[in-house]
Amino acid sequence: MENQSRSNENNDQNPENQDKLNRLPEASLADLPEKLQEGAALAGWKELLPVQAKAIPYIFSQRDMMIQSRTGSGKTGAYLLPMLEMVNPLENATQALILAPTRELALQIATEAEILGKKTGVRSVAVYGGVGYRDQLDAFKAGAHIVIGTPGRILDHLLRRSLSLNHLKYLIFDEADHMLSMGFYPDMRRVKGYLPDHQISTYMFSATFPPQVMRLTNQFLRDPGFINLSSDHIHVTETEHVYYTVPGMDKDRSLVRIIEVENPLSAIIFCNTKLHVEYVTTVLKRFGYDADFLTSDLSQKAREKVLFRVRRGALRFLVATDIAARGIDLPDLSHVIQYEPPEDPEAYIHRAGRTGRAGASGTAMTLVNILERSDLLRIAKRHAFEIEERPLPDDEKVQQVVSERAITLLESRLRERDNLLTERMKRFLPLAGQLAEDEDGRNLLAMLLDDFYKETFYASDMPTATEEREKPQSRPRGSETRSGKTSGRRSRRRG
Repeated sequence: MENQSRSNENNDQNPENQDKLNRLPEASLADLPEKLQEGAALAGWKELLPVQAKAIPYIFSQRDMMIQSRTGSGKTGAYLLPMLEMVNPLENATQALILAPTRELALQIATEAEILGKKTGVRSVAVYGGVGYRDQLDAFKAGAHIVIGTPGRILDHLLRRSLSLNHLKYLIFDEADHMLSMGFYPDMRRVKGYLPDHQISTYMFSATFPPQVMRLTNQFLRDPGFINLSSDHIHVTETEHVYYTVPGMDKDRSLVRIIEVENPLSAIIFCNTKLHVEYVTTVLKRFGYDADFLTSDLSQKAREKVLFRVRRGALRFLVATDIAARGIDLPDLSHVIQYEPPEDPEAYIHRAGRTGRAGASGTAMTLVNILERSDLLRIAKRHAFEIEERPLPDDEKVQQVVSERAITLLESRLRERDNLLTERMKRFLPLAGQLAEDEDGRNLLAMLLDDFYKETFYASDMPTATEEREKPQSRPRGSETRSGKTSGRRSRRRG
């Protein structure tokens, strides 16, 4: 119970005040037990990467931690090496649970765990949807010490009682921000209901810590320490600056692809002209997003209607010009998106400053064509901030992300069906097989999936800051029923 008793004060705490964290010296490969050094040698590691050197001592200390580290920085080894040492190979029970957003990442983690842990006797298994249960069940029966999986399939096993967390000691969230963008929040909430009452050391790794991730930490972590790998100071970075180079005649479609992949919880989208504001809003609405706009010549009645939704935190995307956005604030703002760089270089700072407030991190994104790119880089140099170029998601990337989310949502819906509803569903199995055989049938299936995705995924289950403050203090771990059901609110329609 103690591990889940989180103070509501954490909702508003500034990570800058977490400097009370005792600084631990960095680790090196030579500091690790010999069996782990041998595992690192098998993996071809000659030295620890920065995230590993800094994080490993804190994980060994078994204090709850938030660790900000970009994808590909070596964070998997940062938690696997300590886990392989702290897990008891003689105890045939699940002692560590690692939650990951995709089956690809779960497999990658499990592969790395097998190599690093070759000399430890620790058994691990990757658990994810879209495949049969038999191998996963066999691994549980054999006493897998480390279970690595997507929240949805982990929840499936918990509901079937094929996986027990009664002996769990360590819980790790890998790419927590991506897990939320994949739509796993409801499953993560339900998994929490199966966590044992005893204290669990919990670690959260994320590339960014926007407000919705910060609130997730309050549900799982106890007085966590913070490590930011971008500097020696321990805090959460305020704003991440990124840009995409996009075709000049394809900015609208590029914006949609970026939103689909990044999945901002809420954003202000800045345009330089009223014409662009209205056009971008129309594109977003037609695509199914919850969007509205503000321009300087909007009537007072129409402006108040938009601002009412803004103040309630009930509008996902606000598209505006710089002048129209003055004096307003979007609560819980995770992203600022600039459809085009500002004409006045100073305006960039004012735009980007609307996210990353109150100690949480945020992301400022800018879409530029070839000519605008040099202007943006001059702004970054003038104001001395680092800006990262990200590759523009192509159609294949969007299809992959959307498909994984759709499977997650469909599996979640299937779990809610009782025997009678499952029996009723089976009437359509022959038809589903027939539809999949030709192009016209596949178009019908694609249309149904598209409608389901829009109506389900665009309806976010993440509470806003306002809703978080208004709801009663969360109950301790274990107070939820073993079915994982809680008395939480209904989903808010986003699309």
